[in-house]
Amino acid sequence: MKKEHVKIANREAWIGVGLVIFNFVWWFAFAYGFGSKDPQDYTYVLGLPAWFFYSCVLGFIIMAILVTIVVKKFFVAIPFDEEMEEK
Repeated sequence: MKKEHVKIANREAWIGVGLVIFNFVWWFAFAYGFGSKDPQDYTYVLGLPAWFFYSCVLGFIIMAILVTIVVKKFFVAIPFDEEMEEK
């Protein structure tokens, strides 16, 4: 593997780690921020408890959009065929 391929792979890996951390912080903040011990105190969005809707449903949609944007804008297609021909 060429040095530039390793550099690209490391950059993309760190971007992935950043997305995972963002996803966890989003989920944790909404799941425990809106959560309540007493279900009678829950507020609801589309029939789901608000904490669940924002952390799991909306969080999934936001992450799907973010991952799509990041892959299209920041990730690079690396041709591995050249390496096979060099050997």
